[in-house]
Amino acid sequence: MFASWISPVPVRTFCSLCALVLLVRPGLGSELRVRVRLVDGLITEEVLEADSERDSISLEFKQGDGTLITFVADFKQNVKVFRALILGELERGQNQYQALCFISRLSHNEIIPSESMARLRQKNPQAIRLAEERRGLEQLTMSVAVNLSRTWQLSSHIHNMCSEAREAIYTSEADVKHWLDKGVDGSMFEILPQTADMPSLQACRSTKDLWQPCLCIYSLRLEWYPCLLKYCRSRDTTGKGAPYKCGIKSCSKGYHFTYYVPQRQLCLWDEET
Repeated sequence: MFASWISPVPVRTFCSLCALVLLVRPGLGSELRVRVRLVDGLITEEVLEADSERDSISLEFKQGDGTLITFVADFKQNVKVFRALILGELERGQNQYQALCFISRLSHNEIIPSESMARLRQKNPQAIRLAEERRGLEQLTMSVAVNLSRTWQLSSHIHNMCSEAREAIYTSEADVKHWLDKGVDGSMFEILPQTADMPSLQACRSTKDLWQPCLCIYSLRLEWYPCLLKYCRSRDTTGKGAPYKCGIKSCSKGYHFTYYVPQRQLCLWDEET
């Protein structure tokens, strides 16, 4: 599943409230393609898929710089996973692309249930969607490395999704504590160096030597996703009101990940401006 990139073109339809409806007819596909405007003004296509059997939702799109962003919400395990496939700078000695994975707990009401997502359809597929709510930036210190071979304990989605990021899978100490309390094997986690352990450790944007360790920052934004269900009320023959699902509320949310890298070379995007 790879989202397609759409070149910027004159747009006649710009819509924040163009109707998306929940259909209850069985047998419909679970993929939804939504056109959204990125923060740099370019238009891209998000591909959203629901898997009711595995109780999960995935969202994927390509950024203007060619980076492929994938997000998975695993409702069975209450885990969310972000993956970034970043095009490498070959002229600066990088590989063709660099993969990163960030794993965190999925909170209640972050995104609509998979069964509702599977029934979601849009009346105007050409409309450019604008999120109704712009949620606050979430800043996450990902100070723990995760061993890929044992991630099945957290979510069955992680192994395939993050296989290319084998040495760059991160989570937070707060989430590790939660999972350890749930009985997860602690040998899957490795605490990474922090400034308290290495006083000389600096932010990568302040580190000039490409072979020095530093603290990297990676930021991304999910520009449009269905975050809440909307309910309408109908009246039966006795005049009593009854609520029913009649649509969704859309949200946009940014994420700011800070994590340790053994070489500045692995964080070339984080530069002083």
